[in-house]
Amino acid sequence: MKADHYDGFAESYAKENETGLFNAHYALPAILGLAGDVAGRRILDAGCGAAPLAAALRERGAEVAGFDASPAMVELARKRLGPETSVLVADLSEPLPYATGEFDDVVASLVLHYLEDWSGPLAELKRVLRPGGRLILSVNHPVIRPVVYPEADYFEISPYTEDYTFDGRTASLTFWHRPLHAMTDAFTSAGFRIAVISEPPYDPDTPRELLPPDLGDRTSFLCFLFFVLEAGAGDPTRSGE
Repeated sequence: MKADHYDGFAESYAKENETGLFNAHYALPAILGLAGDVAGRRILDAGCGAAPLAAALRERGAEVAGFDASPAMVELARKRLGPETSVLVADLSEPLPYATGEFDDVVASLVLHYLEDWSGPLAELKRVLRPGGRLILSVNHPVIRPVVYPEADYFEISPYTEDYTFDGRTASLTFWHRPLHAMTDAFTSAGFRIAVISEPPYDPDTPRELLPPDLGDRTSFLCFLFFVLEAGAGDPTRSGE
C-alpha cells in the first residue's frame, strides 16, 4: 500500500472512527486499558491517523508525539492536537525521525497488518523505546482470514484486499495475513518480550445498534488481537537465546 493511500479518504475514515464500533468502541478503549496509568510517560503514536488515541493518552497525562505516512492524516492530527504536540509525516518502513530511547511507550493500533515485512519496522520501534519500554499494538486477528475465506492457507503470510465504507465513501484496503506464530516470532526476533496477548471484550457502553445482530449476550467477538511487548536491552538478534 502506498504511503499516501489514505489521503483520498482521510476525512471520511476519521469521521467514521469517531463513533464506529471497531475503533471508537473496541480498539481505542482496549489499547487505553492495556496502557493503564500513563501520566508523565512519553508515548509515541505510530501510524496515528487523525490522532484519537494520541488525544486520549494526552488527556490521561501522557506526553505524546505521533506520526503517520499519510500527509492528509497528519494534517487532521495536527488540527486535533494543536501546535504543542509534534506530529510528523514518516513511514514505518523507513528510519524514524526520533532519538534512540526517546519514549517510554509506543502504541501502534491497527498498523502492522498493512506491512509485508515486520523486521525493519519492529527494529525501529524498539530503537526509539527505552530499555524496558512497552510496545502496545493491535492487528487483525489471524483467525479471521481463514474463517471468512475458507480456501485461504492460515499458515501462509499473504495479502488480501477488502472494500470498506467510511462515512459513505468506499475504499479498498490491503492487509497482510500472518499466522500467530509468525507474529510472535517477529516480536521475539526483534528483541521484545511478550507480556500480554489479549482478546478483550468490547466497551460495555457501546450502543447496542452498533453490535453484530447475532452477538446475543456475548461480550466479545473476533476482530483484533492485542499485544503488550517489552523492549529488552542489547542486540535483538540474541533475543531468542
